[in-house]
Amino acid sequence: MDSIKTPFPQCVEYLVQNIKLDPHFTEFLKWALENNIPVVVLSSGMEPVIRGLLSSVIGPDSEKIAVISNQARARPGKAIDEEEGWEIEWHDDSDFGHDKSLTIRPYANLPEEQRPILFYAGDGVSDLSAARETDLLFAREGKDLVSYCVRENVPFTVFEDWSFITSKVKEIVAGKTTVHDAAREGYEEYKKSQTELNGHANGYANGHAR
Repeated sequence: MDSIKTPFPQCVEYLVQNIKLDPHFTEFLKWALENNIPVVVLSSGMEPVIRGLLSSVIGPDSEKIAVISNQARARPGKAIDEEEGWEIEWHDDSDFGHDKSLTIRPYANLPEEQRPILFYAGDGVSDLSAARETDLLFAREGKDLVSYCVRENVPFTVFEDWSFITSKVKEIVAGKTTVHDAAREGYEEYKKSQTELNGHANGYANGHAR
């Protein structure tokens, strides 16, 4: 990050213009707010960037989302809006600057009658610490989090976009399935799909080896 000399407000503007938010997330947020379900963004990015993106895409409702992330601060003797004037203020001393499990764990450890159902969606290495702390982990297809969960045998459900997450969470809230059944079924479906994929790959290889 030290190589970036652009004033911070311009960095935020550039990132907001070039980062795309899953279009189905807006639908999920609307439904969650209508049903009094808190939505929290845990990120290893910087809060002003996240706030700028959410505000640009979602509008005023973005203020109802809690964001727990790293911050940006002015360098000593500098102003944050001048060249080389800013640096990251890390949330904690962990490898990615934000150990997300530390935010989730107090809720996970509440007595059963007070404990909320914890859903979590992620895709990258900074999500690894949070993977074991939730009731239903959604891992984006083809990303690092899936590989980690397979290696560590951490149950997860694969998702391609937020429309799937919205559908699954709605089923659980409506009582059509339990969060534990959804987690188990999601993991079993992934393992089954990989077994079938490997079988097709082996059959193809054997066919061409003849």
